[in-house]
Amino acid sequence: MYNIDLTSINLFARNLTGAHLRGADLRWANLSRCDLDAADLSKANLSMADLSDAILYRADLSGAKLSLANLSGARLGSANLSGADLSRARLKGAALYKANLSGANLRGADLSGAQLTGADLTGADLTGADLTGANLTGANLTGAKLDGAHLDHANN
Repeated sequence: MYNIDLTSINLFARNLTGAHLRGADLRWANLSRCDLDAADLSKANLSMADLSDAILYRADLSGAKLSLANLSGARLGSANLSGADLSRARLKGAALYKANLSGANLRGADLSGAQLTGADLTGADLTGADLTGANLTGANLTGAKLDGAHLDHANN
């Protein structure tokens, strides 16, 4: 399903493992607690979507629009978020182990308590992001913009 309009759809707790949703319009969608393991959401518009507690292991979210999305508690281990727009997104307590966030826009994002162990944040824009209590052990922050970012009690 490429470029399909699923605006405001309610898919709460559905199993969408391996779904092909490249370029889909999922603005305002309820994807809370969905299993999106290995799903293709590249270039999808997930602005203001609810992905809280969703499973997104190995999902492809490259180039996706996730501004103002709620990803609190989401599991994004080894997910590809390269070039994604996560500006002002809520990622509080999200598991982003070994996730690829290179070149991602995380301006003003809430990453408090997030697990970013081994994550690739090369060239990411974290201007004004809240990383309070985040675990950054082994994360690659080469070229990342951290102006005004809150790093209180963050582990590195």
